Amino acid sequence: MSIKIALAGNPNCGKTTLFNALTGSNQFVGNWPGVTVEKKEGKLKGHKDVIIMDLPGIYSLSPYTLEEVVARNYLIGERPDAILNIVDGTNIERNLYLSTQLMELGIPVIMAVNMMDIVEKSGDKIHINKLSEKLGCEVVEISALKGTGIQKAAEKAVAIANQKNNKPPVHKFAAEVESVLDSIEDKLGNDVPEEQKRFFAIKLLEKDEKIQSQMKRVPDVTEEITRIERELDDDTESIITNERYVYISSIIDQCLTRSMKNKLTISDKIDRIVTNRFLALPIFAAVMFIVYYASVTTVGSWATDWVNDSLFGDEMNLFGLQLPGIPVMAESFLTAIGCADWLQGLLVNGIIAGVGAVLGFVPQMLVLFIFLAFLESCGYMARVAFIMDRVFRKFGLSGKSFIPMLIGSGCGVPGIMASRTIENDRDRKMTIMTTTFIPCGAKLPIIALIAGALFDGASWVAPSAYFVGIAAIICSGIILKKTRMFAGDPAPFVMELPAYHMPTVGNVLRSMWERGWSFIKKAGTIILLSTIVVWFASYFGWVDGQFRMLEAMELDHSILAKLGSTISWLFIPLGWGNWKSAVAALTGLVAKENVVGTFGILYGFAEVAEDGSEIWGTLAGSMTAVAAYSFLVFNLLCAPCFAAMGAIKREMNNTRWFWFAVGYQTLLAYIVALCVYQVGTLITTGSFGFFTVVAFALIAGFIYLLVRPEKAKSESKVKLTSIAGAK
Repeated sequence: MSIKIALAGNPNCGKTTLFNALTGSNQFVGNWPGVTVEKKEGKLKGHKDVIIMDLPGIYSLSPYTLEEVVARNYLIGERPDAILNIVDGTNIERNLYLSTQLMELGIPVIMAVNMMDIVEKSGDKIHINKLSEKLGCEVVEISALKGTGIQKAAEKAVAIANQKNNKPPVHKFAAEVESVLDSIEDKLGNDVPEEQKRFFAIKLLEKDEKIQSQMKRVPDVTEEITRIERELDDDTESIITNERYVYISSIIDQCLTRSMKNKLTISDKIDRIVTNRFLALPIFAAVMFIVYYASVTTVGSWATDWVNDSLFGDEMNLFGLQLPGIPVMAESFLTAIGCADWLQGLLVNGIIAGVGAVLGFVPQMLVLFIFLAFLESCGYMARVAFIMDRVFRKFGLSGKSFIPMLIGSGCGVPGIMASRTIENDRDRKMTIMTTTFIPCGAKLPIIALIAGALFDGASWVAPSAYFVGIAAIICSGIILKKTRMFAGDPAPFVMELPAYHMPTVGNVLRSMWERGWSFIKKAGTIILLSTIVVWFASYFGWVDGQFRMLEAMELDHSILAKLGSTISWLFIPLGWGNWKSAVAALTGLVAKENVVGTFGILYGFAEVAEDGSEIWGTLAGSMTAVAAYSFLVFNLLCAPCFAAMGAIKREMNNTRWFWFAVGYQTLLAYIVALCVYQVGTLITTGSFGFFTVVAFALIAGFIYLLVRPEKAKSESKVKLTSIAGAK
């Protein structure tokens, strides 16, 4: 029978570094059932029967955040054989709060005091033996980053897990509180196992609704609660919290000897510059410029260009050898063996093109992920969230929302995936819904096409696209925060600012690969399948009553053309109600850069440049400048590509929330595009009609939603405890 060991600790205590060191490549990454919090488990090196579970970083077992709900549900419901509690030695007093709660669970605990190398360097001294004696559990020194002491900690956890009937000692509260807890434990009777009575008694005294709802028969503890609150003149939750800190304070002086040095640490000196009120934003802009210059413009761009233009192009240079690209080789091979035209088209234009569309993004993403992993591991990204919180909080978002939006300017998929760093579920969902409003790299060809074809390459078009995206995010934040689903202030911004340190190469590469592989698996399959479907719908149709594969000049008869004609009337109020524009917007759901390629095919050009310069004249003759800008706005704000939608589905982990997000994005895009066209046409031509009235009514309603007062907070509370059971 396998042994389960749970890793528990505060955020940034080194827990994940320890997990990676103990499990190596024997890891399984997914999501906890029903929630979007990442679930990691692995097998201990050299022990096939020992499973290590990496719990989310939490500050307590009170169910205030999604991570705390997940961790507590696992510890109470699954009952691991032992807990390896990782404590940050540089801030041991704060870390011990969670430790006191873990020991109350009745599960054997081994405490691993991490970052001991930093503690020693600072001149502080932690008396491990004294700490072990006071806490009543075994304590070991480790440095997860350097790998010292970690094997000893793991072996002790395995050893204590193998000991049967091992009930660790529990710290004592004040006499008045102990008396009440004893009374509640007696009332629990046989409803709760003996080793769990202490934890349940404390949670009942704290009026924990989650624990009460889990019990079949809740004992009547009202009298005890009333008595202790009257005696100590405070509510019971505050009493318990205070008692924990009193207990920690009573032992910390005996277990920790602080250095008499008062000089600033290196991290403090760096933070005086990078978090400075005036220098913080310029420094951050410079750092991100370097990151994107390397990952998007130079190194990543070179790799991506080679994949797109060489590997999946006509000819590639491989170690000095000139070889045909994969599509050319595949086409030559299929022609040589006499493959049917339809099957050849499916394999070359459908499957290989679909794979190429996915792999073309991967090099840039991997380079970007390396930089982001480095910035996260060294501690800088925590400072960025702190800096941006002051700005974003004014619009109902957390400072942590800025990072996904920044990453989303390169590609929406990693931007959406980055939202998992946001602890608050409402803020996370709002960030997922709004991140793709920022124009990603795939939308740049659409911007270039509209700017060149209709605005003579005007320099204001591209910046205006970014301003539209930013305005959509700000307005969405203000409006959504006033609805029942998102109402309330952003969660209090609590983030540990870890000491700066140099990340290990292994951890950076592992983080990069986990993110990159997740993109390839999830987004790749979706965009591959959708490309095949679009290929089939584009090249097959009915001609003279016969269903067959179409020639290039017969695309008006394709399934896609019929579908475009069916839905094109929807876009008449937006100024581009012809089937070709409707189909182009539709294929943009597969990949936004498909919009330019679709126009090229539908207007008779087999291949077009990235900015579609060949079709500028034709497109300019088919729609007005105002209609073109309406088309641009719609494609910027509407539901993103299938790859990004797949990422939204995965991160939301809830079908209803996924459709709500996609529906909101599309509806907002439609409304804004309609207003742009109708008001723009009124200004440029003086034309006034029914939809002009509709546009002004929508603008009035939009302004009302922006300025209306917020609902009372009592009406808008969302119970995070209920989210854990969402399906």
